[in-house]
Amino acid sequence: MTANYKSVFDIIGPVMIGPSSSHTAGAVAIGHAARKIFRAPATGLTVRYYESFAETHRGHGTDYALVAGILGLAPADARVPNALALAHQQGLTVKFIEMTGESPIGHPNTAILTLRNAKKTITVAGCSIGGGTIEIRRITVDGFELTPQGPLPILLVWGAADNDQLIQTKLAKMTKILHQQRYTHAAKQLIEFDLERNLQQHEVASLQQSAADLVYL
Repeated sequence: MTANYKSVFDIIGPVMIGPSSSHTAGAVAIGHAARKIFRAPATGLTVRYYESFAETHRGHGTDYALVAGILGLAPADARVPNALALAHQQGLTVKFIEMTGESPIGHPNTAILTLRNAKKTITVAGCSIGGGTIEIRRITVDGFELTPQGPLPILLVWGAADNDQLIQTKLAKMTKILHQQRYTHAAKQLIEFDLERNLQQHEVASLQQSAADLVYL
């Protein structure tokens, strides 16, 4: 099973900057996900497009939409079409690469984003499946290699092993945990929780009191 990112319309309603929900609004959502996972200001972004995205990204606004998400802009923000200029002003270098061959994550609307700064690099492989909804199918962060198993929302928690039970106990009172995976690398731990429903802002804030270093997608 792949990981389904909630639709951008669940967040902002039906309003968006066009021209395409799949190629524009969905691209903003992929950018937002990568921004959250990176958890720091980025100085460089490389986007590798596959299949349909490789063919249509310029005409459908996918370029500026992805960058808008990286910058934290909402899909309906009037500045979305100017995101590339905004990125340049903020010192973010952007490169787009049109790849040949099939998508490595099995969807025609695929973008693989590599974000970097002087201290870290991450890679997020996402695809837009229509109606502003995306899937995140692969994440490389802090030496961890993640392939989410369940539908989003997903909660990622960094920290000590005792966070596992503490967070799990809190989450169980909020929603059903569909899948849980623990990753370890160089004495570090990352726990992935695939959840049954979207969390409210106050619920995420409550979890942050137990584990400050977390990302909710």
